[in-house]
Amino acid sequence: MDGLEAVVFKRILKKLRALSQEARPVGCLKLAGNDGYRLRVGDYRLLYRVDDAAKRIYVYRIKHRKDAYS
Repeated sequence: MDGLEAVVFKRILKKLRALSQEARPVGCLKLAGNDGYRLRVGDYRLLYRVDDAAKRIYVYRIKHRKDAYS
């Protein structure tokens, strides 16, 4: 996230903080083939997993949409 513009960084940070209140917000999509979810933030994608038992969210990728799934 170090190379992001300040405006984009703030939008992503806001979405990450919101995940602590709602792990599966409106607009998130379950990824096919695994236990993860995708959340759009403009041209960027947050890919994450939810561990309901431990009440934890694991963000494993924050990338531009062209690079997010490769």
